[in-house]
Amino acid sequence: MLRIIKPVLALLVSVSLTWVLNTRQGDVPPFGKFLSPFRGFWRNAEPAAAPAARQTLRLPGLRQPVQVRFDDRRVPHIFAQNDHDLYYAQGYLTARDRLWQMDFLAHVASGRLAEIVGPARLETDRFFRRMGLPFGARRSLDSAMTDPVTRLVLTSYADGANAYIGSLTPQTLPFEYKLLDYAPEPWEPLKSALILKYMAFDLSGRSDDLRMSNALARYGPAVIKDLFPDYPTQEEPIVPVGTPLDFTPLPVPATPPGFLAAMSGKVPQNEPDPELGSNNFAVSGAKSASGFPLLANDPHLQLNLPSIWYQVQLAAPGLNVYGVSIPGTPTVIIGFNEQVAWGVTNVAADVLDWYQLKFRDSSRREYWHDGRWKPIRRVVERITVRGQPDRLDTVLYTHHGPIVYDRPEKPFLAGQAPVAHAMRWTAHDAANEYQTFYRLNRARNYQDYTAALSTYGSPAQNFIFASAEKDIAIWPNGRFPLKWREQGKFILDGTDPAYDWQGWIPAEQNPHVLNPPRQFVSSANQFSTGPDYPYYLNWNYGDGSYDRAHRINERLAGMRRVTPDSLRMLQNDNLSVTAQLLLPRLLQLAAGPANADTLVAAASPEARVLAELRRWNYHYTADALAPSVYELWYGNLVKRIWSDDFGLKATGLEMRMPARDRTKTLILREAGSRWIDDQRTPQRETLPQLVRRSLRFATDSLTRKYGPPGPRWAWKNQKSTDILHMLQIPGFGHMDLDCGGGAGIVNATTERNGPSWRMVVALGPRVKAYGVFPGGQSGNPGSVAYDDMLETWRVGQLNELIFLRSATEPNPRVRTAWTLER
Repeated sequence: MLRIIKPVLALLVSVSLTWVLNTRQGDVPPFGKFLSPFRGFWRNAEPAAAPAARQTLRLPGLRQPVQVRFDDRRVPHIFAQNDHDLYYAQGYLTARDRLWQMDFLAHVASGRLAEIVGPARLETDRFFRRMGLPFGARRSLDSAMTDPVTRLVLTSYADGANAYIGSLTPQTLPFEYKLLDYAPEPWEPLKSALILKYMAFDLSGRSDDLRMSNALARYGPAVIKDLFPDYPTQEEPIVPVGTPLDFTPLPVPATPPGFLAAMSGKVPQNEPDPELGSNNFAVSGAKSASGFPLLANDPHLQLNLPSIWYQVQLAAPGLNVYGVSIPGTPTVIIGFNEQVAWGVTNVAADVLDWYQLKFRDSSRREYWHDGRWKPIRRVVERITVRGQPDRLDTVLYTHHGPIVYDRPEKPFLAGQAPVAHAMRWTAHDAANEYQTFYRLNRARNYQDYTAALSTYGSPAQNFIFASAEKDIAIWPNGRFPLKWREQGKFILDGTDPAYDWQGWIPAEQNPHVLNPPRQFVSSANQFSTGPDYPYYLNWNYGDGSYDRAHRINERLAGMRRVTPDSLRMLQNDNLSVTAQLLLPRLLQLAAGPANADTLVAAASPEARVLAELRRWNYHYTADALAPSVYELWYGNLVKRIWSDDFGLKATGLEMRMPARDRTKTLILREAGSRWIDDQRTPQRETLPQLVRRSLRFATDSLTRKYGPPGPRWAWKNQKSTDILHMLQIPGFGHMDLDCGGGAGIVNATTERNGPSWRMVVALGPRVKAYGVFPGGQSGNPGSVAYDDMLETWRVGQLNELIFLRSATEPNPRVRTAWTLER
């Protein structure tokens, strides 16, 4: 009997273990499949010589042969004979390198993560659906599909992606699918639209309205006007003040009588990173060594692997363009052709407002607006949850837009959306951004560029431009609502139609400048215009954007005989304008007379630190010690000044703190300000006391972390720039990169954000360009092309971009060529 029992038990254990290892257990993936030598992640390793040597691929749906040449950075140079085959090939090759990335982003934007990972992401899904990303994507797609050109582009791209998806087997799936134990579904144009809406959320999907409403209710209009002015003390707008208008402005809607924001206790706690911005600049031929314009762009976004951008060259009759695309979307987003170059930075216009509603009763089926009860549209969202029954979630819509949370609950982002408020956001409106980029890719001159911008909606971007015809220009561009001044600075009254958006600023009247007398154009997310612009766009722009803008403009103004390397070095500029302005004042305050308990003793660690700061040249280089001290010192001082008056713990309310510009003015000129005294203590604090206490905090913090002052205090260690895999899988990213830069600096490389693509283009009889992003062309961690450009990016260098004029043009950096045909 024992002889029978033992083998039976062994068989049962083997069967059970096989089942367990090949079945997902909650959040644990099926490691049997994942580790299998036949179909597991081992199969994702690529030989160093990939892509394969010259070959012909048979792909269904192509109309004519397509030639693809790959350079030494794995960039595909696609030469097609018609638009259909061009975008089909782009979809196929992008999916081949980045399928999981594009698929995952589409799942995030559509609120479909729970069907991949289970109930842990249910609230994420509810949030993005309630924010209306799928709603806005569908509206924009419906608009784009009415245009035969963009319909062809989107459907061809999807067909190409599906051709690659159809070729996959369990063995060849990207490793993330194996890790998460799911398979890709067919690609469709809606997914491309969703990815653009996710970018709109990333760049324009938050607001300060609620925190500003709280501050107004607590302190009143006089304080708000003082601490939160509509235009800062220091500013260098994108369109220089005094630029003549080339249009007759429309009448601006009248401000409603008795305009006051409603108080709200629910406020955002997750705001966009203040450095989630960008730089771009172009110089005229009069300033360049070649006599032709040069253009540079470095959009600052979260640093991830796979990289947010994908390099590609697209060539077909009437088109030859090079640049970067967003995986999952067709065309080139930032790039150049033989005649023009263009780039983008975020505008930060006020294009998202919240409306406080009055419901008829607790059923929330009607709301009061314009003197009558109006019906609320109810949309039932079915959310698939892996391993559990589907969840039904009802989202309410008014004429403004969705009521993101109609009842008190814990949202995905705590306090991001106020309860019982409706949201109005430009990302919900139909627009044809694909047509913009389709036209930009084919642009030949300034007129083509402005025509392309006319169909662009969101997220609003500063489109910079340069041409071989020697024009330079910049347009802060998008769909901007026609508002009365300060409309949307606070919560708006949802019952009064006077508070509704009253129309749109005509596209041709968006801010712009062509060939300015200073011979350069630039943007760094600062104010689009000066107070002389007739329309209201926003009252506040990126905190720290002035510092970058001022440094860029200062250096451009002084440049002569500019070369591509001049602009590359400017992209890597590490000087802090704020430190240059404030540090002498802080050193003065630290050394001045004060109470004995806050004096800096001559032999103290703070004295050694002050000596280091006095020698500092204000550059945030990787090995410098001073930036580590200054950042902690200044940051803690700001908290000591404002936290008792605007902090949650002190006031019981979430409120926005005054911007960097206002804080600088206080430190430099208002030592006796009421805001310096800490209301929570019986004694009256002075500015020198706060400065010394903050210095002691910075010194103590660094000493506890690194020991006595020394090389370990280097800025690279304190900043600790990390580039993580999108799933934050340990070992698939890069930690503690040895690089300089920081917030409010032209080289805006912070802990997790930074230049996601650096590009410099030299126009001329034969265009030349240079670029790099922090990663590689492949999304596969088993490929050498996963991160082979990271070191070039880290040290601030650029690769020369291979721009081929034909499918047969010889180039020593071209490694192989493929033919795609039916």
